[in-house]
Amino acid sequence: MSGEEVIKVSFIFPNGDRYEGESFKSASGVMMHGRGTLQFPSGVMYEGEFKDNMFHGTGTYTFTDGSTYKGQFHKNRLKGDGAFTNTQGLVWTGEFHVKAALGLMMHHNV
Repeated sequence: MSGEEVIKVSFIFPNGDRYEGESFKSASGVMMHGRGTLQFPSGVMYEGEFKDNMFHGTGTYTFTDGSTYKGQFHKNRLKGDGAFTNTQGLVWTGEFHVKAALGLMMHHNV
């Protein structure tokens, strides 16, 4: 990222989305890039790594119902090792591929 300046920002988008975290400033503008938190008016929140304005790397996505996914993201998609915790507190782990998650295992507290 030569010629680009890493900065910390707090930004509210016109639709009410709020981003706080690292960005880089280049000739094409400011992009979410690095670690940060993106909150949506719906209650959805993503906290983790961004690349080129997308969820990319390790992060936590909280859904409107309070369930969470913690794990790997690739270009805004759940992709790679992760853990999904539903609203009852049950944890499912495995490898996620966007809308598919083959071989998930539920963890039991014994």
